[in-house]
Amino acid sequence: MEEEVGAKAGMKKGVLSGVGMTAPAWGVRWAGWGGRGGTRAAGGPRAGPPAGVAVVPVAPAPAELTQDLPGRLEAYRTAQVRARVDGIVEKRLFREGSDVKAGQTLYLIDPSTYRAAYAAARAAVSAATQVRDRDKQLLQVQAVSQQDYETAVTNLRQAEAALAQASLDLSNTRVPAPIAGHIGRELVTVGALVGHGDATPMALIEQLDPIYANFVEAGADELRLQKAFASGQLQRAGAATVELVLEDGSVYPEKGKLLFTDKVVDPSTGSIAIRAEFPNLAHQLLPGMFATIRFPQALAERAIKVPQRAVLMNTQGSYVLVVKDDGTVAPRPVKLGAMAGPDFIIDEGLHEGERVIVDGVQKVRPGMLVKTVSAEPQAGGASGAEQPAGAAHGEDSATGHHAQGE
Repeated sequence: MEEEVGAKAGMKKGVLSGVGMTAPAWGVRWAGWGGRGGTRAAGGPRAGPPAGVAVVPVAPAPAELTQDLPGRLEAYRTAQVRARVDGIVEKRLFREGSDVKAGQTLYLIDPSTYRAAYAAARAAVSAATQVRDRDKQLLQVQAVSQQDYETAVTNLRQAEAALAQASLDLSNTRVPAPIAGHIGRELVTVGALVGHGDATPMALIEQLDPIYANFVEAGADELRLQKAFASGQLQRAGAATVELVLEDGSVYPEKGKLLFTDKVVDPSTGSIAIRAEFPNLAHQLLPGMFATIRFPQALAERAIKVPQRAVLMNTQGSYVLVVKDDGTVAPRPVKLGAMAGPDFIIDEGLHEGERVIVDGVQKVRPGMLVKTVSAEPQAGGASGAEQPAGAAHGEDSATGHHAQGE
């Protein structure tokens, strides 16, 4: 048994040395698995049938590199409904939490004072008009001076201006919606005095379709990307469409568009502000929600990518499980690169033609004989890498013994 474990440790050392990782740590990590594993000792009882796992072959292919960045949603437009005149609120004419149209009357302020002022202003205009007309006739017979006539004309214009202001104040007793959108709860109640000395906020309207997604990118990442473009290592992504990954991990069905990338790095955070816009007809997205924005960065001509669910992690780093030519499982440390949608780009550790286990990793362990089938592609995002690896390995071992017992 000691010779068998030593041979396996030597084999792992040869595999791991190609990716710059120390074999002793990994050898100790997997020694327990190899000793208890799926290969039976000579003369021992025969193990059960091989466990079935789904695999994907390693094949370099063109890939669109994406980046997932955290962000927050913001309303397309936001407007406060404010009182423009003093008065007591008589009626609320909207339902809280409903959609309103631009110009729709939301509140009615007591108009009695403003009706009286409007009537007085109309009377003043009528009197000023009569004085002007009289002085005009008297001027023709030189019964009044030119100055008296011009004074009458000026008084009429002032009265008309006062009438216009009185009419505006009267119309402002009906408080309209400044924009179309979703209105929240009322901020004042019927019977409250509003507009006294200040324009009192009465409600808030937010336009939710479309909706903004604001996020930031590290300035250092943008610099590395520009260098990769300049060297020809990567090509620029042509599409400006972006995806939105919601807090539950699902992908929002509607594609968004990238509006702008700021050309200034925030000196306090070292990041660059980016904004995208998404259609939101059903109002599924709400302002203030956290989300992850996935947007294309570049194109790689020969990239190795594996689903996220195939990548595991432990204290030594990231690794995948591969099926060797003899049908047994072996761990393979990998170096993760960028993302390609829901998949990881593997920079180091895998070679063309190898088979990576994507489904069934919980029921196998290194050295175990398995039966492979081709993995079915999954739509949308995949589940994240399993952590912590130590806990996952303990479950694998127990599961593996149970499978052999059957």
